[in-house]
Amino acid sequence: MLFEKKHSYFQVAQGVWGMRILFVNVYMIANRRGFPKGWVLVDAGIQGSSQRIIDMAESLFGVGAKPSAIILTHAHSDHTGALEELLKHWDVPVYAHELEVPYLTGMSSYPPPDPTVGEGLMSLMSLLFRRDPLDISNNIRIIDIENGIPELPEWRVIHTPGHSPGHISLFLPLNTTLIAGDAFVTTKAESAVHLLGNIKKISSPPRYFTTDWVAAEASVKVLSYLEPRIAATGHGPVMRGRELQLELRRLAENFEQMAIPKGGRYVEEAALADESGTYYVPPFRTTNKFKAVVGLMGAMAAFAVTKAFVK
Repeated sequence: MLFEKKHSYFQVAQGVWGMRILFVNVYMIANRRGFPKGWVLVDAGIQGSSQRIIDMAESLFGVGAKPSAIILTHAHSDHTGALEELLKHWDVPVYAHELEVPYLTGMSSYPPPDPTVGEGLMSLMSLLFRRDPLDISNNIRIIDIENGIPELPEWRVIHTPGHSPGHISLFLPLNTTLIAGDAFVTTKAESAVHLLGNIKKISSPPRYFTTDWVAAEASVKVLSYLEPRIAATGHGPVMRGRELQLELRRLAENFEQMAIPKGGRYVEEAALADESGTYYVPPFRTTNKFKAVVGLMGAMAAFAVTKAFVK
């Protein structure tokens, strides 16, 4: 079966729950007592997952439960795949950083992925991911970084660019819970084995879609400085306590060696974006190794098709 069982969500912290859908996580946050009642959804999963998200919400908050808002860490397709379907069911505000808005209002496409970063099958598969913009203009609200999100008053919003221009993370100072999106992840996102197996390993933002490595490094250092005791990321299991703090600090201090690819389209030169969207993408430069891998995959695919027809 493509998806896990109906209510396979997990608790991240008090009032925070997550659900893994194939290889990406979504989160639901309830406001604590003393603050405006309600809850928010953070990110919107992959295409076809809307009913699972609705089922999770109704299991946690009751039949007919509706979030007060949806918050996007960023607008990549694996975090917005079910968004349009969810908005048909829940007509609610969708909060995003102003630099993500062009990808949610039909104005701009994301830069192309970089399959040359290697490290696993998912890097090559990234060529198949949607990067065209959605258009949910009627629901978009721009996040006020200084004042936060009204529907989530206790949580700080931190701009953590690098993986995408307007990527944000959410931080609850009360118990130092961090929802980091893809600013860093807790599995090796380039590896299908790690990603689908949910194998724990603190790692860089997914390399194939990270388009500014200087900004990505700065963002990881900012998050490490917070010394979170709980971290829930866009991919991978929840990490906690001393293990999290030590591993995150190690990633921040050794980012060049641990995170930045040895080669790739965006390693030497970043893609550039502003409030209107992407306006510069570095030229693509292939390598002999990449050509060989693509050729091998093509040969394997051709063999598989031929074998199927022979049968």
